[in-house]
Amino acid sequence: MAILAAGVGFSIRAGILGDWGGQFGFTQSDLGKITGGGLTGFGIIILLSALIADKIGYGRLMIFAFIMHFLSAVVTLAASPIYNSLHASNPEAAKHAAFLCLFWGMFLFAIGNGTCEGVVNPLVATLFPKNKTHYLNILHAGWPAGLVSGGLASYFMVGKARWEVQLALFLIPVILYGAMCLGQRFPKSEASAHGVKYLDMLKELGIAGALVICLLLALWFKNDLLTSLHLPGWLGFVFAGAIVAAFGAATNFKLGSLLLALLLCGHMLLGYVELGTDSWIGNITGNILASPANGLLLFVYTSSLMFILRFCAGPIVHKISPLGLLFVGATCGAIGLTCLGNATTGLYVVLAATIYGIGKTFLWPTMLAVVSERFPKGGAIAIGAMGGVGMLSAGLLGGPGIGYNQDYYASQNLKEKAPAVYEQYKSETRNNFLFFPEIQGLDGTKVKAIRSMTPDTRTAAETQVHDADLHGGRMALKVTAAIPATLALLYLFIILYFKTRGGYRQVHIEGSGEGADEVPDKATQAA
Repeated sequence: MAILAAGVGFSIRAGILGDWGGQFGFTQSDLGKITGGGLTGFGIIILLSALIADKIGYGRLMIFAFIMHFLSAVVTLAASPIYNSLHASNPEAAKHAAFLCLFWGMFLFAIGNGTCEGVVNPLVATLFPKNKTHYLNILHAGWPAGLVSGGLASYFMVGKARWEVQLALFLIPVILYGAMCLGQRFPKSEASAHGVKYLDMLKELGIAGALVICLLLALWFKNDLLTSLHLPGWLGFVFAGAIVAAFGAATNFKLGSLLLALLLCGHMLLGYVELGTDSWIGNITGNILASPANGLLLFVYTSSLMFILRFCAGPIVHKISPLGLLFVGATCGAIGLTCLGNATTGLYVVLAATIYGIGKTFLWPTMLAVVSERFPKGGAIAIGAMGGVGMLSAGLLGGPGIGYNQDYYASQNLKEKAPAVYEQYKSETRNNFLFFPEIQGLDGTKVKAIRSMTPDTRTAAETQVHDADLHGGRMALKVTAAIPATLALLYLFIILYFKTRGGYRQVHIEGSGEGADEVPDKATQAA
């Protein structure tokens, strides 16, 4: 129910991005930064909660998550009244204030989500130590269930209820999970239950894993924290370096497993492609289908596929192993996104979305399961590091990167074909992403108005803007397809690596305290 709450909020937010762009005049890059804030906080808090989960207690963390979810609704819903009160006297200040409300509201929402995720993943791994892949997939069926619930709510409420009413619906599952936690007794993680020391959990992650995490933290310091404080961005890398140094000093600079570091890099790519794309997929496909409502329905359809298929992970894994499942999923994801970027008819869009939906279904929970199976002594820290890296990547790279690509390809297309029209419809604000060039995307308010028109009512200039906007969305999907293609190659490399070592094997902890040790499971060696 906690993951379902996150899915409901995420889905509804994806459905109302156009409303935010139209009401406040945001570009696609602006909206990408807001969606990024909603995922960045998710990742930060997964990391922090994983570090303190066994010391603070899972029950207390769930109470904290409930409070953060409630506060996020308050801050987000303040955007409209604050914007309306400032717009008459200072439109730019009003737009900036609305952006801050939406960004930090999504950040608080993400804190609640991250705290929940930091609890439930190690909890399920502890409850089902010999069948982690199957039950982690079942646990994460709550995510697409939330996407379906939120998507259907948005579909039936589009044009009938304000975005504020739609967004507030995520509080229903929040209240439900809060009530369900009352009176429950939560166990400790698998590693803690066997007496593995906290320092040994950190050593399992190692300096190699810490470097991957701190690379993303450096971007977060630079892009969000330091920018808001008007401090130079290079300090972000100094802060991240200090964290790595402190971690190394605490663990005697133990390198850790290079395989775990490689899996963390893979999950960073996975966060970009799955959650980053999910932030935009309804908006982009709605534009391709010339109907935001149909885009939402397609999003609901692919999420329903995920919900059903995640209950089938166990039998599939017994046939092809977790790594084989990851390879097939990444390959289907690359094919699906490429086809979506080239789709021109409704049937083609549905077929491509089906391939993409099947491809992404098992990736996230199966990656968590592989890390928990191979590195059980990492406890909540190892599995939390995976979730945190994925969410940080989605927030810092996926959401903003896909938004930037839409703006880049749309503005370049219009600038080449109709420079005068571009000057008329370009946004007043400039956007950049990582080391890529600064651009001026198309004005969100003007683009939304054109999208809502029927083709025969558009002027020649408006048709050119619409075509450029559509081109930007398609190109963003095709560029993003390179990420799951890279993941497929990574999984193939790991499969071949295990082939040279006798096959993939799950590892269990036996004994307790100083005598606790990792023992391979002979039953999985053949896989």
